[in-house]
Amino acid sequence: MSDNAKKIKITLKKSAYGRKPKRAATLEALGLRKVNQEVVVDATPQVLGMADKVQDLITVEEQA
Repeated sequence: MSDNAKKIKITLKKSAYGRKPKRAATLEALGLRKVNQEVVVDATPQVLGMADKVQDLITVEEQA
């Protein structure tokens, strides 16, 4: 994780409760546990792929 890597802010908007275990595990891997929790992570292909899998539960914003 380099200092000049692009960053994104991911916010959990809907609960993982009642979702398939694999989707809940994806949210956990992104560092999201509670609704309205935000995390700032590097925009790597792995993170973007995980975000794409749970896109209906989260919002993604680019950081300046």
